[in-house]
Amino acid sequence: MTIKTVHQETVHQETVHRETMHQETKHKETMRKSVTGLILAGGMGRRMQGSDKGLVLLHGHEMVAWVIGALQSNVAEVIVNANRNEAAYTNYGVRVIADSIEGYQGPLAGIEAGMSAATTPWIFTCPCDSPLQSSELLPHMWRQLQAQLSEDADVRIGLASDGKRTQPVFSLLHTSLLPSLRSYLQSGERKIDRWFEQHKMMTIDCSEYADSFVNVNTEQEKALLEDRLKSGGHTLSAAQSRHNTG
Repeated sequence: MTIKTVHQETVHQETVHRETMHQETKHKETMRKSVTGLILAGGMGRRMQGSDKGLVLLHGHEMVAWVIGALQSNVAEVIVNANRNEAAYTNYGVRVIADSIEGYQGPLAGIEAGMSAATTPWIFTCPCDSPLQSSELLPHMWRQLQAQLSEDADVRIGLASDGKRTQPVFSLLHTSLLPSLRSYLQSGERKIDRWFEQHKMMTIDCSEYADSFVNVNTEQEKALLEDRLKSGGHTLSAAQSRHNTG
């Protein structure tokens, strides 16, 4: 290979790299304008003695702080769906909304409230009790969804899979689905999978980010995750720490 050929190849690689970085920047800018992050914290925490799980301390920080940190640089706005302790969540500098349906009716009730409050065409839903969510999970899902939409513009749900099973509360949902969701809830239905099946959806392989789906439902699960965090597996970002102490 001649010096001229090596130079040409280097220039080509640099051009491809610049184009790739430009496309990634454009992709993230579009995502930040198009998606509202909705953290579901409206449950009763029955398996944790009624604790408000988003406010449960994990490795020195409330669990919701970990989730806010994973979302805040990727979305137009972070909204927390909570049915109690509104002031505690508001301290994180986010908008807090309660279910419009009384009686702790499950995640779909929170999603309905979030869709109603969102000012973007898409929402990304995730639970407050999955503190290891990667900040790259949503960009990955958005990228896959946009690729699918280029072939099928009718897709309205992007559903995460950990490689073994789907994770319904980790989803990208188009806010045009709000009337359908309201009608579904008014009929007395509550099962999230059954409602999803009524719409054009895609399943997104997120096995690369499997830790994002680790959730904390019991004190035992919390203790196991505490041990893991103490070993240095994950840390809270500076931005998250500021939210937690502000």
